[in-house]
Amino acid sequence: MKLNPIVLQAPRAVERLIAGQATSDGAGVKLTRVLTQNLQRRLDPYLMLDAFGSDKADDYIAGFPDHPHRGFETITYMLEGRMRHRDSAGNEGLLGNGGVQWMTAGRGVIHSELPEQEEGRMEGFQLWLNLPSFEKMREPWYRDIPSPQIPEFELDGVKVRVIAGASHGVAGAVQREHTEPLYLDLHLQPGARFSQLLADTHNVFVYVYRGELAFAGEVQVPQQRMAILANTPGSDGLSFTAGAAGARAIVVAGKPLGEPIAQHGPFVMNTQAELIQAVRDFQAGVLA
Repeated sequence: MKLNPIVLQAPRAVERLIAGQATSDGAGVKLTRVLTQNLQRRLDPYLMLDAFGSDKADDYIAGFPDHPHRGFETITYMLEGRMRHRDSAGNEGLLGNGGVQWMTAGRGVIHSELPEQEEGRMEGFQLWLNLPSFEKMREPWYRDIPSPQIPEFELDGVKVRVIAGASHGVAGAVQREHTEPLYLDLHLQPGARFSQLLADTHNVFVYVYRGELAFAGEVQVPQQRMAILANTPGSDGLSFTAGAAGARAIVVAGKPLGEPIAQHGPFVMNTQAELIQAVRDFQAGVLA
């Protein structure tokens, strides 16, 4: 199939750059929290993005022992490494190089994410995607997506992995009706340009994890920075160019839910009363 480049009439501009915050989670896994709680309204329907990457086993070896979730979806994308997933619904999978674990917590799930390596590099992302209010108490769902099952295509010096949504007519591994997530992993050769059609109502960000990107030849987005793109009425998509050393980046977009967000740690609901019930259910052993 021959894919043609997209020509945009009104690409989005960069609104601001985000550096992220160094932190740790689980049993001491070191990571960078790029999409923090104060950005949840701006980047609705996304709640969090963590980037992790280390060659030091002490930074990741303890992993994420059993912990609960309710009210949203977790998307773990492993660039390099091996992580075993188990949950209270009886699901289990091994997340390896280039693979994705997509989990819908729904009414509640307890799961663990533990490394199956004692040395080498572990690198990837965990993204939290909100659920609409009427789906927050649905049954949990899980899918382990090995790397070969993620659709890919190449176009003018850019390799595109379509995890969710669609790009240039290629449908991704996962689709969602209400949040319409777009999740792309891009590998750009030096000077390569990539463009993507996108509704002007959707929120979108780009996180650069290798090299550098330039938007409109003016705004430079260096490695380990997230660019939030402006929601300009009438815009038709996004476009950027890789720097002299090439670049790798993820593009994430979605349709805002426009609903109240109430969060307490691993529970994300719409009201404080629902949060209190989630905590009570967990303490009573009936969350999952």
